[in-house]
Amino acid sequence: MSQATLDDDELFDEAATEMREDVEASLAEARAELPDPDDVWDTEADNTLGVLNGLKGALDTGEAADHLRDAKKWFAMGRKADAFEDAEDLEADIESLESILTRITTAHERVSDLTATIPELRGALEDAADDGDDE
Repeated sequence: MSQATLDDDELFDEAATEMREDVEASLAEARAELPDPDDVWDTEADNTLGVLNGLKGALDTGEAADHLRDAKKWFAMGRKADAFEDAEDLEADIESLESILTRITTAHERVSDLTATIPELRGALEDAADDGDDE
């Protein structure tokens, strides 16, 4: 085996290690951006709209999706180059985080819909009550 080949193998191993570290770092950054469970659960509001607005804010994922995208990008590149000896753990972490982000995004959209609907509903109920008082 020539010296050049040995150097290439060493460089490839080093690059594979760095790529794995990049994936792991991006996943850690994505996890750090996830909402705090207590912020999603606990509330301090005087009314339903306040609760919904608080929950909508608590469900903000910041830049988690961007960090997950970086992790997926480096993981895909590393897998395609067959750079990872054991990629199952990374793949499982990516899938788990992606699932959590999807659930948070769905919850955020639902809360946003309710945040828009509740004031309209209140107005309609007030109008109905006023109409009943007129009769």
